Amino acid sequence: MRIALADDEKDILDQVSFVVKNAGHDVNCFSDGISILNALKRETFDVVMLDWNMPGMTGLEVLKWSTENLDSPPAFIMLTSRQDKSDVVSGLEAGAIDYVIKPESDEVIRARIEAAGRRASSPENKRHEWFGSYEIDRMEKSIKRDDQSIQLTAKEFDLADLFFQNLDRPLSRGYLFSRVWGGHTEIETRTIDMHVSRLRSKLKLSPENGFVIRTVFGFGYRMDQYAEE
Repeated sequence: MRIALADDEKDILDQVSFVVKNAGHDVNCFSDGISILNALKRETFDVVMLDWNMPGMTGLEVLKWSTENLDSPPAFIMLTSRQDKSDVVSGLEAGAIDYVIKPESDEVIRARIEAAGRRASSPENKRHEWFGSYEIDRMEKSIKRDDQSIQLTAKEFDLADLFFQNLDRPLSRGYLFSRVWGGHTEIETRTIDMHVSRLRSKLKLSPENGFVIRTVFGFGYRMDQYAEE
């Protein structure tokens, strides 16, 4: 998963980022509300942990903006020292799916993050999954259309599977790099453009076949699904 963490306390940033990396996830850290808000405008994350009190904008303000303005908001966890029940209710009503009181143990933080990610994402543990005429076999890392096998490289399969798991959700280039290429963001932009172009051709993506990968200019890509008439 790709995690964003916003907190103005360095020790909290260090603790949580250590937990996230140890669990095998990618983490991006921010120390104020404006920075995380700007990142949410241009990047895609699976889970976002927000400190309640931060310079620039509070975590609650960032949360409210995100739920009102983002097409597909990530799973939000409020990370704060506030313990009043009314504060907990305010965070949950604003769109957070969990609430962690500081300080907390590494084990609990990891469990909360991974639970939030599971609740917010498509299940990835199914071996077979069908999307219209497309069949995905995750064990074999293969895709068929109308029962015909499609020859894909490992990266092409991973990218296609990621798009199908996130239908109608804009995915930033940084998110695609992180999930498919393991966070190696030094990969040149044309690499992902080339892979998307190949998927469009090999999978014969079109409205007639039910799915299209569209370019979200200045951001990344989105796979749209067309309902059958």
